[in-house]
Amino acid sequence: MPRSTRSVARNKRKKKILGAAKGYFGGRKNLYRTAKDAVEKGWEHAYRDRKKKKRNFRRLWIARINAGAREHGLSYSRFMNGLRTAGVELDRKALADLAARSPEAFASLVDRAKGALGDKG
Repeated sequence: MPRSTRSVARNKRKKKILGAAKGYFGGRKNLYRTAKDAVEKGWEHAYRDRKKKKRNFRRLWIARINAGAREHGLSYSRFMNGLRTAGVELDRKALADLAARSPEAFASLVDRAKGALGDKG
């Protein structure tokens, strides 16, 4: 029976890990075991933070919308409820962009929300 070697697969696996560790400091870039630990931890952070990024952006958008709505005398929840009642279907990303870059357009949305709620203030 011929002798079996696994060098091709092993070298490919090592090359993949060391390639992913490019730019790391010290032994983390060229010692296989250390690099493997560093790269795997990096992949864990990347996986987790792809989910976290969505939460963070939603928080940012809500904060911007809340700030814009409060300038016009409405809280975030009352503003969103008013928009929903008025039938305005803009997502938080678009609303936050309007609040930050186009205050006059956002003000008209606040007026529509107030109208739908029946607020006069």
